[in-house]
Amino acid sequence: MTTAPLRKDAARNWQRILEVGRCLVDAGLPIQLNEVARAAEVGVATVYRRFPTPEALLETLAAPGLEAQVRQAELALASDDPWLALRDFLHAGLEVQVTDAAVATALAAAEPALPSTRELRERLVAVFGQLLERARAAGATDPAVTTADLTPLMCGVAFAARVHPAADAAERAATAHRYLDVLLDGVRTRPVSPAATATAGRAARARAAAPRSGAAATPPR
Repeated sequence: MTTAPLRKDAARNWQRILEVGRCLVDAGLPIQLNEVARAAEVGVATVYRRFPTPEALLETLAAPGLEAQVRQAELALASDDPWLALRDFLHAGLEVQVTDAAVATALAAAEPALPSTRELRERLVAVFGQLLERARAAGATDPAVTTADLTPLMCGVAFAARVHPAADAAERAATAHRYLDVLLDGVRTRPVSPAATATAGRAARARAAAPRSGAAATPPR
């Protein structure tokens, strides 16, 4: 089913509303629909007819970023390297979150305002799970780590990057990627070399041979 094109005046009003909403989001200001109508120079009823709630407007602004994340995730599934696929997907998603506050808010909302947002979020979670499962099956990640672990940690990384002092958006994104690298370093598993295995064995034997704390010393003969 195709959507009928908007009349020129309706399309112009739509664009104005989105532009005002985007300015508010980028400035870190709350969306108030009456204020949006005033700034966009359209009727209040026009705004409410298109966007019944501020959340609906915000999620409409977030939609392109969410769609880009879903596309990135689906492309990552075709990668031959499960670890790089997961890593690159998480970095790309983080980039969107720290550069587009609408996306970060839409992902963090307990309940989406729009059915389309719900569908995008559900698709994103499903593909994320597939990417993590591929990496786990390849032995690239800690088998105990789940999407339920990584999702709030990703939100935490994005929040930490946003509150970290930064000169501009590029510096903030660089900080976010650095934080994510630290997180992923703890998630990733690596092959243990024979030398490391031998060293660990010697250390374990030394600990076993050492007298326990508080044990009575053997009297000299």
